Amino acid sequence: MKKLSFFFVAIMLVLSVSFASCSKTSEKRMKTATDSLSYAYGVGMGYSLAENLKKEIPVDMNIDLFLDVFEAALRGDTNKLAISQSEAYAVFQKCLTTVQLQAAEKNKKEVANFMKKNGKKAGVITTPSGLQYEVIKAGSGPKPTETDSVKVNYHGTLLDGKVFDSSIKRGQPVEFVLGQVIPGWQEGIKYMSVGANYKFWIPSNLAYGDEGVPGVIKPGDMLIFEVELLGIGGQSAGK
Repeated sequence: MKKLSFFFVAIMLVLSVSFASCSKTSEKRMKTATDSLSYAYGVGMGYSLAENLKKEIPVDMNIDLFLDVFEAALRGDTNKLAISQSEAYAVFQKCLTTVQLQAAEKNKKEVANFMKKNGKKAGVITTPSGLQYEVIKAGSGPKPTETDSVKVNYHGTLLDGKVFDSSIKRGQPVEFVLGQVIPGWQEGIKYMSVGANYKFWIPSNLAYGDEGVPGVIKPGDMLIFEVELLGIGGQSAGK
């Protein structure tokens, strides 16, 4: 809700500087500072809400119905509302879960078809868990355990090729305890020695499951990573 924060800050600035100056506008409905503030807040809230709904709700909204009950709730007119706030939350959670599961099943079928073909490619190894990996460059020396701290560079994409995370793009490797990341990384990086570069295809059951990450990773989606292991517990490549 970054844009909402911006509008809250803007409102406070307006109130503290000059409330009367807000009313100067060509919009006929904004005759007073309160009108101007209400109009501006409505525009900001509308755009911010629309942006967040697109990210968090994977279905088309009935805008007219939404606006009717939104206005009633905003005004506190409970007589126009068929359900309570707690009931609304329960309905929201149930519907969202149903939609997520449907989307996850669809995505997992697409992923399964891809991995079936991908697993037949030369150099691609499929493990019992369903993880697939390819050795781009072999390393040397010991391999990390779950309790080890590792330093890696990585580039992560989705099945459609979209980049969702990349330490390489940021120009900054990351360090973490191996046992604290997604199962696909825990398993895959254990196969690597320092200096190795692997490519991983990680199904959703080893990543973010049927929930995904709203606005970033779809429910049931797979993750594709190119990972370079730079160090284990302070021991870096070349040392």
